[in-house]
Amino acid sequence: MNIQPLQPFTDVLAIRLPVFADERGSFREVFHQQKLREAGIALDIVQLNHSRSRRAVLRGLHFQQPHGQGKLIAATSGAVFDVAVDVRIGSPTFGRWGSQTLTADGGEQLYVPPGFAHGFLVLSDFADIVYGCTTPYRPESERVLAWDDTEVAVAWPIEHAPIVAARDRQGASLSAFRLAGVLPHFAP
Repeated sequence: MNIQPLQPFTDVLAIRLPVFADERGSFREVFHQQKLREAGIALDIVQLNHSRSRRAVLRGLHFQQPHGQGKLIAATSGAVFDVAVDVRIGSPTFGRWGSQTLTADGGEQLYVPPGFAHGFLVLSDFADIVYGCTTPYRPESERVLAWDDTEVAVAWPIEHAPIVAARDRQGASLSAFRLAGVLPHFAP
């Protein structure tokens, strides 16, 4: 297992797991709590989600406040451009984003801790994403940061307008969340 901070952050982690392949196909562990703990990542997964999307679907940028969620994300088929945005007031990386391409064959995962908005863009014909959450989904705590917020300015790798759900099209800007006082605070 190889774990590296996802730039520009120190607490969003890019994880590469070994993939064992032979003439039958391949095998990889998607989650091993003890190995992650030994690597310094203590995760208590309380909810496991699966998402299937087609090419050019953009989901996000989602976060919960209060009741922040950490997410361990992996692609089980296809490929996605996965994004984390720091929305913690007072953080040295507030408003900055980082990305990692996750593929089913590559063994990449991303750990996005509470206090970050998360989203992804599907790069393949279809993609299946599995993500474990550290707290349950709470609809009353869900927040949607606009995927095209000009202050954050994520460089999504797409030439045409993505396919976005109605609730994600109505996401608020980082400035609007800051003014409303609903963003989490950075705790060093």
